[in-house]
This record gives sequence, C-alpha cells and structure tokens, in this order.
Amino acid sequence: MQNQLAACTKALESSEELLETANQTLEGAENHDFHQAAKQIKDSVTMAPAFRLSLKAKVSDNMSHLMVDFAQERRMLQSLKFLPVPSAPEIDMAESLVADNCVTLAWRMPDEDSKIDHYVLEYRKTNFEGPPRVKEDQPWMVIEGIKQTEYTLTGEGLGGHLLTAAPPAGASGLTVPRAPSPAFMFRLDASTCHQNLKVEELSVEWDAMGGKVNPPPPHTHDRGVPTPQGSRGSAGDTLIDGGDHYWEVRYDRDSKAFGVGVAYRTLGKFDQLGKTSSSWCVHLNNWLQVSFTAKHNNKAKALDVPVPDCIGVYCIFPEGFLSFYNARTKQLLHTFKARFTQPVLPAFMVWCGSFHVYSGLQVPSTVKCLQKRN
Repeated sequence: MQNQLAACTKALESSEELLETANQTLEGAENHDFHQAAKQIKDSVTMAPAFRLSLKAKVSDNMSHLMVDFAQERRMLQSLKFLPVPSAPEIDMAESLVADNCVTLAWRMPDEDSKIDHYVLEYRKTNFEGPPRVKEDQPWMVIEGIKQTEYTLTGEGLGGHLLTAAPPAGASGLTVPRAPSPAFMFRLDASTCHQNLKVEELSVEWDAMGGKVNPPPPHTHDRGVPTPQGSRGSAGDTLIDGGDHYWEVRYDRDSKAFGVGVAYRTLGKFDQLGKTSSSWCVHLNNWLQVSFTAKHNNKAKALDVPVPDCIGVYCIFPEGFLSFYNARTKQLLHTFKARFTQPVLPAFMVWCGSFHVYSGLQVPSTVKCLQKRN
C-alpha cells in the first residue's frame, strides 16, 4: 500500500509539471506549428515514467486541450485506511524503582491497544531537574524493541545523576531523582600516578616503556603534602572524609600483581600499598604462585576465598570500616576495622596488567545488609 501511495504521489507531481509545460508550449505555438506541438506534448506525457505506471493521457480530437485520467488513482487514495495514532504511555511512578545502581521504569497505556507491537525508550543522564536543556552535553540514548511495559537501566554512574526518560509515542518526559544513597564520584589523578602507568580517566594500563631514567620529584598537594605515588600505584582525585562510599574495580586476570584499597595522602612516593600504616588493601600476586591477601602495616592475611575479577570496595569512614566484596556475587572477602585519623583516597596498584574503576555507584542494598550482619 505504501508503494502504491508513493507511485500516486509521484504521478501527480509529474502530471502537474507536464501540464504546465504543455500550456506554455501551446500558448507560444503559431497556428501552423500547433498540431506538431500538440503531438510532442502527447508523446511526452505518454512516455513519462510516472504515467506509464497507471495514468492514461488523452488529447481531444482537435488537440485543443490535454486531459489526464486520474480515476484509478482517486479510487486507490480513497481506499487507503490509516491506523489510529496510539495514546501516549503514562509513567507508573508506583512501580518505577531506583536502587542498586539500576533504574526500573514502568509505564501503562491509558487504553487497551492490541495493535501496539513494541515500545521505544529514550533516556539521558543530566545534572539538572526539569525539562532538557539546550547546552547539556549528554546525548539521548535509545532502546528499541521493548515488548513489555517496563525496562531496567543498569550502568556506571546512574546513582550520581538525575535521569530524564520518556517512553515513545509522544509521552511526556520523566525526571528520575538521584538514588537515595550518595554516589561517590572520582577520577584517577594521572599527574600523581607511577611513571609506568598509562591513565585515561578511570582506566589504567601498565606501560613498561613509560618509565624514565630519572623519575620526577613527587607531586604535592596544597601545603606541600606528598600525594600517594606508591610503587606502580595510582590514586583517586577525591578525598573521603565522611559518610559511606562504594566503588568497584575490574582488573586484568593476567596481571602479575594487583592491589586495591585506600590510603592517606601522606603515603610516601615509593611506599607500596598495604606495607605501611597509612594504607589498607587486598592484594593479588600472580608472580610464580598465586596468593590473595589482605594487607596493612606490612602484615598480610591470606584470604581463603575464590579470587574475583571485579572487586567492590565499601568504606564507612566514621566507623572505620573498610570492606571488600566480590562485585558479582556480593560475597564478603575481608573487612578492616580501622580508626581513620585523616581523610583517605581510593588507591590502586598494578604490575604488568591493567584495570578499570567504576565510580559514581550507590552502595548496593545487599552490601549494606551484609555489612550490618557482619
């Protein structure tokens, strides 16, 4: 039906152009050229690609005027039937949920409509409430082919942003509030990492050729306090001085060594993570034989648990708890009970490998429950 409609439209447009040309030709023709001009017009109309589809061109006996029969096209257009536009879906706020770094959106149709085949969901992150703003940089993301009347969005940083979303068919937008628990946002400080590490925002890769013969002097924060530049180490750029915070890190299982934890910013440039009283971490050693330990103040405790490829770090600063979880299964790996005397920074260490950090996450409800229980 769509092809027929397109053909009719094309034919109508061609007929208008040809008729206009015919009128101009007839008006400019002399009497003795009249019949020849009319014959040329008839041939042009008859041979036009659009008219060869179905339209019939006719010329009167005395060739005084040109006619085109649109009867068949009129019948085709009159027989077309268009489906009604469906009503806009309505957001079901009671069934929509923000939890565990996920946003579940639910909607319903105001009227039953059996002809709806699927839905399309558009959303984007924003730091502003209300309607979208022109200068916002976050692009709209599109999810097509949703068969149900709900969809769960998961991903890094959903807990740290407002979320503007809308179901299809012209439904009004919805601004989903930030998650109830605070999201800890940070980036890796490339200027203070070890010289053999290549840092790109939240990704770190070991670069054996990145070292220099004469290492640069340690960078300092305000008031001349050295930043954590432990051996093969990297630190976050945001201090933790209160509250509870959660982040995750996924590392390359082929890394020769890997560590994740927290440290005071007074950690020395060549101090290794977990070997001083100013740092706490879990450490994986793949060199010669595999060992997985919790380390602090140069003391190591072997962890008799499967080594995960993604580790969740949960820091409750006021109470001095630092817990490590299997980010996939939420199994507790180890908990330090410390007395933090100054703010801490997320800290990492890798040798001959790589890792990626996920910040801006809510504290998963499972982790909160396990922490209380333990």
